[in-house]
Amino acid sequence: MALYLLSESPSGFGLWEAHGIDEIGQNTEAVRSSVSDLSRFGRVVQLTAFQPFQSALDALSQANAVSEGYMSDELRSFLELNLPKVKEGKKPKFSLGVAEPKIGSCIFEATNIPCQSNEFIHELLRGVRQHFDRFIKDLKPGDLEKAQLGLAHSYSRAKVKFNVNRVDNMVIQAIFLLDTLDKDVNSFAMRVREWYSWHFPELVKIVNDNYLYARVSKIIEDKSKLSEEHIPMLTEVLGDEDKAREVVEAGKASMGQDLSPVDLINVQTFAQRVMDLADYRKKLHDYLVTKMSDIAPNLAALIGEMVGARLISHAGSLTNLAKCPSSTLQILGAEKALFRALKTRGNTPKYGLIFHSSFIGRASAKNKGRIARYLANKCSIASRIDCFADSSTTAFGEKLREQVEERLDFYDKGVAPRKNVDVMKEVLENLEKKDEGEETVKEVSEKKKKRKTEEKEEEKSKKKKKKSKAVEEEELTTTDNGDSKKKKKKKTKSQDDE
Repeated sequence: MALYLLSESPSGFGLWEAHGIDEIGQNTEAVRSSVSDLSRFGRVVQLTAFQPFQSALDALSQANAVSEGYMSDELRSFLELNLPKVKEGKKPKFSLGVAEPKIGSCIFEATNIPCQSNEFIHELLRGVRQHFDRFIKDLKPGDLEKAQLGLAHSYSRAKVKFNVNRVDNMVIQAIFLLDTLDKDVNSFAMRVREWYSWHFPELVKIVNDNYLYARVSKIIEDKSKLSEEHIPMLTEVLGDEDKAREVVEAGKASMGQDLSPVDLINVQTFAQRVMDLADYRKKLHDYLVTKMSDIAPNLAALIGEMVGARLISHAGSLTNLAKCPSSTLQILGAEKALFRALKTRGNTPKYGLIFHSSFIGRASAKNKGRIARYLANKCSIASRIDCFADSSTTAFGEKLREQVEERLDFYDKGVAPRKNVDVMKEVLENLEKKDEGEETVKEVSEKKKKRKTEEKEEEKSKKKKKKSKAVEEEELTTTDNGDSKKKKKKKTKSQDDE
């Protein structure tokens, strides 16, 4: 039985025929020893056909097709032209050796050519790659290395390319920065409270919020200068005039010690830094919300932007989260408790990061584990839709959220929830209707445009007709005037003759 080898190089496809396989035998060690020697390997493997790639783009497309296990039209025509023809109903008397089993199965399904991929074939193809430039005579020294380098760069660049709007790494970095900002803002705000309370200790009891405390301390500066003029500014910050008056009265009767101007300047600058950090934290939160609506809209609609971003960051990426089963997603973030329970043979945790969702807080104590399992199931569905869907929409996430609400009602009131199949069918029908509606809107707009163009053309034709009529009338008038003049001349001549 004849054996052919298919090799994919950066310069083109090659087809090789292996002779004398029985002499070498199917022993991989014997093949390894014979591969390095070109004189021995050249007797066994000979070049049958070679098809070079037309351009670098063609080489990249063919490499992508082979790596994904897809047979292109060029490869199919190359094999059909150079391999013996396979008659229908008869087994072929040859086989094709390939490096990738996926492309081998695709070739067999399309052309009924039997393919094999094993260690023996890999060793033969290794010898082909090693002595490739010796077999192809038209190749100049250095051409193969340049083609390999160019194809490697273009292939890796094409694999790295992705949709800019759906970069989950931005969400991971944003949620990490948001958590660190929360810690830093809290610690810095507490430092502002301790620092400024030496000067105005009564302000701590009046203003509880850290951000508002920093803003009020920035307005007051020196408590001895507090007066009725500060009340409008304080009411604008605090939102209550009574509190503003209370601050002014407490400043007049404060027991705090006086600070030097240098100390007050340092306190004010630090308070301003805390305010800037808090403002940046709000902007970062808004940025995270917008990114989650682009990357994982269904997951964000189901469980919220913050919890969804924490799940993505803990899993490593959206694809990793989509690959996780619901049982793993349920305890994401509780790995220490899980391994401790497995080690001590205790109760395993029921939830991890999804505990921060409002659904688990609303459930009763006995139903928290059940609703966590159900919520993890819906989160895994939403993450897979977000990861593998072509178009982004929040319709699935909203319906999954309704299902979780129905499950909560089922635990409390016993109302039977809808099945997941029915809900998904409803969402798909609604999306199809929307698409049809958009198409009808487009059709209506196109019809309007056609009508406008037709009306314009009619107006133009009418104007042309009017102009042509006016020209004809002018010509008629000119001819009439000429005839009348001739008649007048004839009359004058007749009168003169008389």
